[in-house]
Amino acid sequence: MSVIGVPLDLGAGRRGVDMGPSAMRLAGLGPRIRELGIPVEDVGDVEVAIPETHEPGETRLRYLREIRRTCELLRDRVTGALARGRRPVVLGGDHSIAMGTIAGVCRHFRGHGERVGLLWVDAHGDANNAETTPSGNIHGMPMAVALGLGAPELLSLGGHRPMVAGAHAAIIGLRDVDPAERANVRATGIAAFTMRDIDEQGMRRVVHRAIERASTGTAGIHVSLDIDALDPSEAPGVGTPAPGGLTYREAHLAMEMLADTGRVVSIELVEVNPILDQGNRTARLAVELLASLLGKRIL
Repeated sequence: MSVIGVPLDLGAGRRGVDMGPSAMRLAGLGPRIRELGIPVEDVGDVEVAIPETHEPGETRLRYLREIRRTCELLRDRVTGALARGRRPVVLGGDHSIAMGTIAGVCRHFRGHGERVGLLWVDAHGDANNAETTPSGNIHGMPMAVALGLGAPELLSLGGHRPMVAGAHAAIIGLRDVDPAERANVRATGIAAFTMRDIDEQGMRRVVHRAIERASTGTAGIHVSLDIDALDPSEAPGVGTPAPGGLTYREAHLAMEMLADTGRVVSIELVEVNPILDQGNRTARLAVELLASLLGKRIL
């Protein structure tokens, strides 16, 4: 397993998630993985730009050039890890880094004639583009980019459009979608499971349906976990909290079910903001969720 940090916060509207990788490491991420009997290498952090030394540029695609450059570097590290037989675990940073992770994963498997499925766990749709964004923050766009909608500069990251087919993708935990973004979510073709779906069907059925979609006809599943998918009472240290989210056990059940499949090929954990946290509580939760995703069992 290869741990890659990406301390990027240029895609977000609030500072602090750049410290997320350090917070998760301090919460014992490396030792926790080793306790599961999994060899792990931490290759350090991808180089990122900071807002104080750069101009945001286009107001509807803020820091586009800098974010693309970081995603290129991350893409190459992810591809390199997979080529060495290492499963990448990417630590964010804001969710814009997903474009780089997914580009790297898809490039690797496409080289073997295979496709990848996507399971996106998030309170937000992350399906805005330059026309629909209310903020210009690119962390609200990566899901759409991965599924083929967005700025050409971002769509080209994977060398193939879309990086992931909507028919092989699902999002779980959706509850905060911008009005103009809703059409984009539908246009990607992703299966969108909202909190209402979870309330009505139960977490087990929703996760089962999402896994079936992401694993059928693919080499495996990339899991993109935005910690704000959980309710703020569980995860206070996130940049964009939204009430009414996943409970502690719902989130762990999702990770445990994914681990049971044996099909998870890559992982990213994003949007941990230590500035807003309580004693690194959210980073510790992220580490525990990762352990469940990697196969930690109660018995």
